[in-house]
Amino acid sequence: MTIVKAKKRLGQHFLKDKNIAGKIVDSLQSDQIRGVLEIGPGMGVLTQFLLQKEIFRTTVVEIDRESVDYLKDHFPQLEGRIIQGDFLKIKLEDYFQEPFAVIGNFPYNISSQIFFKILEYKNQVPEIVCMLQKEVAERLSAGPGSKTYGILSVILQTYYDIEYLFTVSEQVFIPPPKVKSAVIRLRRNKKDRTDCDEQVFLKIIKASFNQRRKTLRNSLKAFLQNEDVKNQDIFSKRPEQLSVAEFEYLTRLIDSQPKPIIQ
Repeated sequence: MTIVKAKKRLGQHFLKDKNIAGKIVDSLQSDQIRGVLEIGPGMGVLTQFLLQKEIFRTTVVEIDRESVDYLKDHFPQLEGRIIQGDFLKIKLEDYFQEPFAVIGNFPYNISSQIFFKILEYKNQVPEIVCMLQKEVAERLSAGPGSKTYGILSVILQTYYDIEYLFTVSEQVFIPPPKVKSAVIRLRRNKKDRTDCDEQVFLKIIKASFNQRRKTLRNSLKAFLQNEDVKNQDIFSKRPEQLSVAEFEYLTRLIDSQPKPIIQ
């Protein structure tokens, strides 16, 4: 049987353990969702289990031509539902009009970019189950107060409840990666929008964590023009201490400052 050779430039590490593959697919719990998009199916180790679930209408997106040929040969039932292309560049609205779940063994080198892309469609994506580098999975699922809590943790937790499901050994991949992996599940919460200006919110989160060892009074110095705002207790904290709601409050505080009059 022809197999696809993993390509380093694409960050490919093919999962070979079918028990783990089945467990990942079973972690997808959206029983009201028919559409499922698998990112980077490779040789279809997850795809085979997705296709066994009749409730799902599975579509896959794969950048690697060799993998696409393999999928066409081995999964004829995917006919018309294999998108050959870069997930980061395709327009998902061209393929999905209804809500859809996302699943996949995400290439570790672009996992953050994948999440930022999914966030653009957050109101259409109620659930995500994915395998990531363990360190990234811990960071995304960490709560306030944790040293691993960071920019993407706050942004994703604004719209999704995130669970760390299980750890995966490096030995179940071909070739084995140099790090352990983990599977997480993200389920959309009820928040339609932030309770503040979203663009300012994102800028403040990034500026706060870019100097995470400093207090917010120092890291956000460029945003603070008003002494009354600057003296608020919240600015004595460090960014990893703040919940999503506190970052929203912080944004409203900063945004409430009088705007300078432009002559």
